[in-house]
Amino acid sequence: MMGAAIQFRQLTKTRGGQAVLSKLDLDVIEGEFLGLIGVNGAGKTTLIKCLLDLDSVGSGSIAIFGQAHCVVGAREQLAYLPEKFLPPCYLTGQDFLRYMGKLHGHDFNPDEVGEMLRILDLEAAALDKSAGRLSRGMAQKLGLAACLLSGKRLLVMDEPMSGLDPKARAGLKRRLLELKQQGYTFFFSAHLLSDAEKLCDRIAILHQGKIQYVGSPAACCRHFNAPDLEQAYLCCIDAECPPARPGPRVRA
Repeated sequence: MMGAAIQFRQLTKTRGGQAVLSKLDLDVIEGEFLGLIGVNGAGKTTLIKCLLDLDSVGSGSIAIFGQAHCVVGAREQLAYLPEKFLPPCYLTGQDFLRYMGKLHGHDFNPDEVGEMLRILDLEAAALDKSAGRLSRGMAQKLGLAACLLSGKRLLVMDEPMSGLDPKARAGLKRRLLELKQQGYTFFFSAHLLSDAEKLCDRIAILHQGKIQYVGSPAACCRHFNAPDLEQAYLCCIDAECPPARPGPRVRA
């Protein structure tokens, strides 16, 4: 049985006296794709920033491959893409990929880079431009390329599909599904339920700082007696929704 790549235990985070995350428990199992779903302000980005030690934790714990998240070595096998990514404006696209390759301990391979540009539908000429001249979508593709070329087995991304055109989204999903077959672990936040349904082994619905449901997209539909994931999600976060179908307790 595979162990947990990421563990959140009783995680609590407050800001301005208000609870952003409240006694949150969640496991991401090695080799699985888990999508974190929630409305704006649900706490998705805060949770990911806490995981990366980019935001402080009030109480509780986070472990990455069994090590405390604040230990630098715990993140050795992790590559991260933040929300609304913008690379340093003073670097060209190629300089950025070379720099990220060095950080990840992965050599710059022109053939691998060219293939990744094809997958993400990013023209090679973009690598010669300074990052400050790239559109938001092109910058997002550059950040995705750096993550996917990192060779890291744990990928953590905050809204990775944001700003992508349909062709790039389709290419990214195909590549991610290939990595899934190779045993990679993927933890990401998303607004688009169709992406989560296509990619995820399990989804975690985060609402008002609490995990309201964890399970497969299909199981979520059954649990809430809904015809599709959108309706199941709406029932999960809506207190006035008809009661869910009786079944086993939601697990974290």
